[in-house]
Amino acid sequence: MTTAPQPADRPEPLWTPGADRIDRAQVTRFHAWAADRHGAPAPVPGDPAASYRALHRWSVEELERFWQAVTEWCDVRFATPYERVLGDRDMPGAQWFPGATLNYAEHALRASQDPARAGEAALLHVDETHEPRPVTWSELRRQVGSLTAELRRLGVRPGDRVSGYLPNIPQAVVALLATAAVGAVWTSCAPDFGARSVLDRFQQVEPVVLFTVDGYHYGGKRHERADVVAELRAELPTLRAVVHIPLLGTPAPEGTLEWDALTASDTEPVFEQVPFDHPLWVLYSSGTTGLPKAIVQSQGGILLEHLKQLALHCDLGPGDRFFWYTSTGWMMWNFLVSGLLVGSTVVLYDGSPGHPDTAAQWRIAERTGATLFGTSAAYVMACRKAGVHPARDFDLSTVRCVATTGSPLPPDGFRWIHDAFHEDGEDGRDMWIASVSGGTDVCSCFAGAVPTLPVYIGELQAPCLGTDLQAWDAHGKPVTDEVGELVVTNPMPSMPVRFWNDPDGSRYRESYFEMFPGVWRHGDWITLTSRGTVVIHGRSDSTLNRQGVRMGSADIYEAVERLPEIRESLVIGVEQPDGGYWMPLFVHLAPGATLDDALLDRIKHTIREQLSPRHVPDEVIEVRGIPHTLTGKRIEVPVKRLLQGTPLEKAVNPGSVDDVTLLDFYEQLARERR
Repeated sequence: MTTAPQPADRPEPLWTPGADRIDRAQVTRFHAWAADRHGAPAPVPGDPAASYRALHRWSVEELERFWQAVTEWCDVRFATPYERVLGDRDMPGAQWFPGATLNYAEHALRASQDPARAGEAALLHVDETHEPRPVTWSELRRQVGSLTAELRRLGVRPGDRVSGYLPNIPQAVVALLATAAVGAVWTSCAPDFGARSVLDRFQQVEPVVLFTVDGYHYGGKRHERADVVAELRAELPTLRAVVHIPLLGTPAPEGTLEWDALTASDTEPVFEQVPFDHPLWVLYSSGTTGLPKAIVQSQGGILLEHLKQLALHCDLGPGDRFFWYTSTGWMMWNFLVSGLLVGSTVVLYDGSPGHPDTAAQWRIAERTGATLFGTSAAYVMACRKAGVHPARDFDLSTVRCVATTGSPLPPDGFRWIHDAFHEDGEDGRDMWIASVSGGTDVCSCFAGAVPTLPVYIGELQAPCLGTDLQAWDAHGKPVTDEVGELVVTNPMPSMPVRFWNDPDGSRYRESYFEMFPGVWRHGDWITLTSRGTVVIHGRSDSTLNRQGVRMGSADIYEAVERLPEIRESLVIGVEQPDGGYWMPLFVHLAPGATLDDALLDRIKHTIREQLSPRHVPDEVIEVRGIPHTLTGKRIEVPVKRLLQGTPLEKAVNPGSVDDVTLLDFYEQLARERR
């Protein structure tokens, strides 16, 4: 195993939190309280980094005491008390808070019972006009109460599945909360998913109710979905009811119910108290090589994990406005909705991330007064290339944190955000940049945001509390300052309780516990530095291994995509039947660019000088576009399989790809190379 590319031995942090931010941070107050009440080590005066290290060590060594402290600090309301925090801690199969009952939706609506807050915005809905429209806490509670009663009237019972084919709109939040309130199981897809992709997901869980729109607006265009909805109704025989939400203003199709009618009454919600491990929702893996995994997460597990993340790591609470660009087909939407748990106003944007121009998301932050601005690393890099100046051109004085996920934020992305908030003098000198990494599998983060720690370029601040994150070599030994497999050696409450239609748990075990039995192996290459920070190198199952030197694909992308001629790239390492290794780099060029000898030389020189001579590609090949999953991640493993000769229909699930025609090129290239 080789060492990861490291900055200088003692690099200067890009950002260091001020004393006021550290003192005010919830994690600071939680630490002192947990030391007083639960035996956590005392904070180290004047040394927030040492304090966090001590708190984290306690949180993983004393797992039960830590999570008990979280439930008390966040005032989790158990309808019936738990027998103990952790009954069985084996993975998979850990039993959290046996005996306890609670309800996620009840916690999400707690702020609505505060008379002082009832008229404040719980949700701010923004479409491509960029004009925010509020839904107050009292109105959100009323709509959830009305819909909860209607779901029960339709015969929806605890454990039934309720599905949404919906964009990121308030109705989706109401439907999720009403589903959780009755103890049913929520699942959703974004309306840009085609019928086959949706059916690949929903048919697995057999929903009894489908919430759907007639279409949506994206990129300034109207996209009708009536035909897709008709196909879903025909192919989902378990449906008892279909609820029509007329986003485009069309009348309800025959046999459907109208949203406004179901949410019209003034009814107090009644919350079903369910066991801690009762299913809350089903999320789906990308499904690039087969049917998506239907990942079941629990009401209690998500409640606790999201309270920890949002309060202690994101430092969110009442008075905050929480924005993250996402769709209902990505786990970040579920995470965003959980902002309600800590009393924050949740900003819902339904539209293109770059309409009418690349600066669109910053404009939304300005108009909504966002305090935490969450986006993708790809959007940050697109803004950098487009010459966007967010802090100069918009009033972003409310934004305290810019957070990214979806893929590793390259070092240039850190620098660009930092510089963008410094170019106007004083503005932004306390701008916290939080690159976070986790997964749909846990609907949370393994590492990322800590408001009391410095930010180093290209690095995540620290492993999250309660998460025993380690980097292991191939022999299962922990390594520091070296690339290793991302593993979690203790259970997390939001780990899946199971996969749907996996009765013996074999698919679940094979997905995470096959390489290291009893230890969660996530499938990413990471480095844990001796400073306690984390570097993400990309997926370990698409790692580039040249002559024993391993490198993550993200390292290649970060270097190559600095070149203005390169819009996006895809690098694949292909083991050859004769024992050789072929490593092509596919490039999608910026408009007007040409892949001539000069650009080829610059690409190769960039990789050789900045990364490793061994990882200079064997070929650089121009393509008309890079294929992605429906949630925007580059498709590496299926392309590798295509290049190894696997037929397209076996290498990838076409419904999981944003533009499946892009894959024809790789299949043809494999044929030509035989």
